[in-house]
Amino acid sequence: MREPASPLPPLPPLAAWGTADTVFDGLAGAWDLERTIEGQASMSGVAVFTPLETGMLKYREEGRIRLADGKEFDGHREYFFERTPGGFAVHFAESPTRLFHAIGIVRDGDVLAGSATHLCTPDTYDSGYRFLPDGSFTIRHAVRGPRKDYLSATVFTRRGG
Repeated sequence: MREPASPLPPLPPLAAWGTADTVFDGLAGAWDLERTIEGQASMSGVAVFTPLETGMLKYREEGRIRLADGKEFDGHREYFFERTPGGFAVHFAESPTRLFHAIGIVRDGDVLAGSATHLCTPDTYDSGYRFLPDGSFTIRHAVRGPRKDYLSATVFTRRGG
């Protein structure tokens, strides 16, 4: 009788983010953000993940938005991030909260990454998160449908880093 194959040893943690289970903890604090929305706008600002008594992180971004036509204005957005096994869930900052998407994080070469799809009828949001070895991370939202059609890409860099 053949012995079952032994499971693969776990991959070593990535220096900046650790493992899928520690990414959530690494988000807390302040980040500089740079966003582009292809052909439509860009944004520079700050995002802060604030720990709450519930164990969640409150995400708030504030920044200056520049439209393709040159107009500028201030903008902000809020979400709640919740730890899940091997990742996190992102909720709209509403009362009661509503799930935007759940991200399961996996190793993808030298990064940790996760993705999810959210149907906001009639449009679809395909979102991807990448946690990079230098400690930064990116979020991309490809939005497709009859009302919206754009790609939003945001780079987050630790403030003071």
